[in-house]
Amino acid sequence: MALSRLSSSIKAASIKPPVKRLLPLALLAIGVAHADDILQRVIVDGSRASQLGVADAASAGSVSQQELAARTVYRPGEILEAAPGLIVSQHSGEGKANQFYLRGFNLDHGTDLRTTVDDMPVNQRSHAHGQGWTDLNFLIPELAVRLDYKKGPYSAEEGDFASAGTASVVYANRLLQGVATVSAGQHGYGRALLADSIEAGNGSLLYAVEALHNDGPFTHPDDYQKLNAVLRYSEGYANNGFNVSLMVYRADWNSTDQIPLRAAQDGQIGRNDAIDPTDGGKSHRYSLSGAWRRTTDDSASRVNAYVIANQLDLYSNFTYFMDDPVHGDQFAQPDKRVTSGLNASHSWHRHTDTGNSETTIGLQLQNDNIFNGLLSTQARKTLSVTREDHIVESSAGLYVENSTRWNNAFRTVAGARVDSYRFDVRSDLAANTGKASDHLVSPSLSLIYGPWQTAELYANIGNGFHSNDARGATIRVDPKTGDATGKVSPLVRSRGMELGARSTWLPGLQTSLSVYRLDFDSELTYAGDAGTTEAGPPSRRYGVEFSNYYKPLKWLSIDLDLAYARARSRGDLPERSYIPGAIEGTGQLAVTVDDGGPYSGSLKLRFFGPRPLIEDNSVRSKQSLTLNGRLGWKIKKGLTLELEAFNLTNRRDSAIDYYYASQLKGEAAPVDDIHFHPIESRSLRATLIKNF
Repeated sequence: MALSRLSSSIKAASIKPPVKRLLPLALLAIGVAHADDILQRVIVDGSRASQLGVADAASAGSVSQQELAARTVYRPGEILEAAPGLIVSQHSGEGKANQFYLRGFNLDHGTDLRTTVDDMPVNQRSHAHGQGWTDLNFLIPELAVRLDYKKGPYSAEEGDFASAGTASVVYANRLLQGVATVSAGQHGYGRALLADSIEAGNGSLLYAVEALHNDGPFTHPDDYQKLNAVLRYSEGYANNGFNVSLMVYRADWNSTDQIPLRAAQDGQIGRNDAIDPTDGGKSHRYSLSGAWRRTTDDSASRVNAYVIANQLDLYSNFTYFMDDPVHGDQFAQPDKRVTSGLNASHSWHRHTDTGNSETTIGLQLQNDNIFNGLLSTQARKTLSVTREDHIVESSAGLYVENSTRWNNAFRTVAGARVDSYRFDVRSDLAANTGKASDHLVSPSLSLIYGPWQTAELYANIGNGFHSNDARGATIRVDPKTGDATGKVSPLVRSRGMELGARSTWLPGLQTSLSVYRLDFDSELTYAGDAGTTEAGPPSRRYGVEFSNYYKPLKWLSIDLDLAYARARSRGDLPERSYIPGAIEGTGQLAVTVDDGGPYSGSLKLRFFGPRPLIEDNSVRSKQSLTLNGRLGWKIKKGLTLELEAFNLTNRRDSAIDYYYASQLKGEAAPVDDIHFHPIESRSLRATLIKNF
């Protein structure tokens, strides 16, 4: 998808004196406290801003709007792949939440990857389909001015779902230029976008409207239809001002879910066929949010509040005719919720003769009022109800963090947070109705040593957690079988540690290296497809990440990111200690060419390594390798044509693989088999971009 031409606007602005007039706009677009250090790199030559003296870990970073705009992404969620080592995939229709992989995790639809857009949580707790459901289809990449990422539980500010990492997308308050785009491509792809800012009262009114359709290469078309809009009023700037935003998103789609390998190999179906063509769904997301910030010489305050209304109707069939040979195994997972929350923090700055110190105290409140269920269906018609629940889940998090620069060489970040959760579940089965509560204290410490101008060393340690589905905290009876079942702990602790280094020893080259360990007390998950809770043993992950950004010439930049992880459960059976789906190796090589003239281009090679699919590692997935590219032509001032190509080599790899039992129509018994979703075949898209 073609991203915003805000970077072109920034480039144009950079050559118009005086620079002082541009400073507020640059501060707005960058939105970070260290804008003075970053301004020259972002505006003048587009280089990545150095994180030396800024980041608290080798694995943390920030990606600018210009870098995001240069990426070629098939779907909005792939913008998160700008975070090194993170893989974004899909095993169903385009309207469904993506699959995420990071640091030895198959994060399913988002658990243990805390994702926010303008400080609003995207992860959904106690979701009908999966804990931490992260649907980023409402994201409009053209509005994203920055992606901040962290990995590991080393920040007191980050709470639930943040153990593997966090990804924070920041939207613009104003656009330097309006943008209108029209896209067309193979497989029924079409997209139109209109976005601009206008002066209104004492501030600015930003609007964006997006419409999209995509069939995909599937025999039964996705027929994905999306309408998306943003309206934002703002006054002031990112560090001193406020904004109020309204976002609206609606979509519906068909799904070609993963298919059994045996059926594709023996010719029963093609790679792009579906077993149940009635799978699919529809969803909407409406949000109203506001943010306020005030910064002085010795303090900073910020408050944001939000109300989000989400609804999803999802129909899936992964086992086909195993449970019900007559009607089939399709099930529905309706989920309707209103999420409200408040984040507030205040920081005090203190300067000394040898350094400086900043202490922040923050409060995070969230409440989810949820109605969800699990139904047996056929062709999206209800046959029976497995369970229906009304859940009220409330949480409060209080944190304090101190960042001190003791001298020119050494600084520390020490923090702690306490989280308290309350669960109230009212189930259609009285035995599963109940209340529960839990709390955790999570300390963290980071040590940063850098007496050199071109390098820093990092040591990080901290505790984190993720919440489990509220229904698992009150369950007594399996809703399908009627058998007694045990409750699970509402909150599961994680413990992480990391050593890392960051260097700019070669002009134009930024390198970071991190080695980490992450433990979970128990990988407890709610199996939304079955309506029960599954408890897993404790787990441990080791890993190493190597990230490089090299700009040897003004017109050439190269990204190389490599990651490897070893994930094992720590149960009683070492021979069955592999964690199914746990990612092992990933890699990404991207080359971007842009001399500011009429032509630009980029290529991105992504390696998604093989993974164990069963606990004894006897069945493994194959690797996936994709090559995407983009060419840009500035036809004239304010008018650009972009051509994007996906899966240029037309590889027949898998986007995702699972191993489980299913039964096809005509089979006498269930069969254990690999089930895969193919990557999309080679496709082309053309986008005409008009700036005004």
